Amino acid sequence: MTDTFKAKLSEVLNEPIKNMSAVLGGDISDAFKLETASNIYFLKCHNGPDAFSMFETESQGLNLLSKTHSVKTPEVIAFDTFEKLSFLLLEFIPSKSPNSQDYEVFGTQLANLHLNTTDAFGLDHDNKIGRLAQSNSQHKTWCSFYTYERLLPQLNLALQKGLLQDQDCPSVERMTTVLSGFFSNVTPGLLHGDLWSGNFLISETGIPYLIDPAVYYGDGLVDIAMSKLFGGFGPEFYDAYHDIIPKDNAYAERIDLYQLYYLLVHLNLFGASYRPGVKRILSRYF
Repeated sequence: MTDTFKAKLSEVLNEPIKNMSAVLGGDISDAFKLETASNIYFLKCHNGPDAFSMFETESQGLNLLSKTHSVKTPEVIAFDTFEKLSFLLLEFIPSKSPNSQDYEVFGTQLANLHLNTTDAFGLDHDNKIGRLAQSNSQHKTWCSFYTYERLLPQLNLALQKGLLQDQDCPSVERMTTVLSGFFSNVTPGLLHGDLWSGNFLISETGIPYLIDPAVYYGDGLVDIAMSKLFGGFGPEFYDAYHDIIPKDNAYAERIDLYQLYYLLVHLNLFGASYRPGVKRILSRYF
């Protein structure tokens, strides 16, 4: 971290930075805790060619979630580029490990988030899922959106990378036929979009916060499916969520089909170790 960059950050904050320390911030960006005389901030930095757009869409996602007044997000202080280094500056949230009551509150708040609706699936701009592009072109039906904006781009990318073969991938006609049987009566709800244990936190005062979103309007069970993919949250979270948004008869199948998207993303990001999980769901449904 150069002195000139620290000076730039001090200028943005309108006060000197007294201390800066590296913190865990994911596998994409460098992350730091900044301390001034009056406050603490969280800084993410990246120098890739698409870093600015990545931080811009992250900022837009955080602000969109915040405007619902359903779940809190860290306040966005600034995002900018300085000497080819892009950065995102956020409010720092001191956090603790969740307890059962925290999970219950979080489940209730997430369900309330998903009740924020609109008239189409998708979003008015694209964003990222990890390092991968995530298209949010809007569709009138969930089946069409999930086929063309979620599964097809990841299947095609896996084919290009040689991670899947043609015989592994169903036709568009087969996908739409199968998905339409499970996706009836879905209304667009605002999603976090990448909800695993590393993308939420509980403040020291017990308030849930969402971080690192990949937002769009879709089926709320997408967030539930992702949360269950690598171990899941406390049972109180799911009980509270489904007290507000009950399970339907296609719950188990929809969880599988939404986990397919995230397994494809992990296959394309991290390689062949995720192929068995992808092929298991593809062979089961298609």
